Amino acid sequence: MSLSIEIKGIKQGETIPVDFTCDGKNYSPQINIKETPYGSKSLALIVEDPDAPVGLFVHWVIFNIPPDTKTINENIEKSVKTRDGYFQGKNDFGKLGYDGPCPPRGHGFHRYFFKLYALNSVLDFEGVGTREKVIKSMGGKILGQAEAMGRYER
Repeated sequence: MSLSIEIKGIKQGETIPVDFTCDGKNYSPQINIKETPYGSKSLALIVEDPDAPVGLFVHWVIFNIPPDTKTINENIEKSVKTRDGYFQGKNDFGKLGYDGPCPPRGHGFHRYFFKLYALNSVLDFEGVGTREKVIKSMGGKILGQAEAMGRYER
């Protein structure tokens, strides 16, 4: 069994639709999850752009997703705890939840990696989640990992 992730409307390595970017509605895309490993207690998702001029730039941190989740719906609200009970952290825009691709104009295509982790526990730490807190808290707890990538240029 191998964890897998599919981003609705974004084919692997292809252009991210404008609705999921700062040039559109800036909605989070629908995430489809398959084959969560046995023993998973939660899922975490981090979306990051390694091509940003400042280095790695985080667009979304969402965690403590129940392991039986098959779909994270499009346009998740920007709150610490979502209606579905997921937790969201701050992105590198300094905001809660998802903020889509918004690369500087004229910098060419940037890659956006959607990294999904299946964990053997629920994450627990103080304060608002960040990529760093989530990564540290996941140490030794990862049962599976999957990745999808889309690109965007302004």
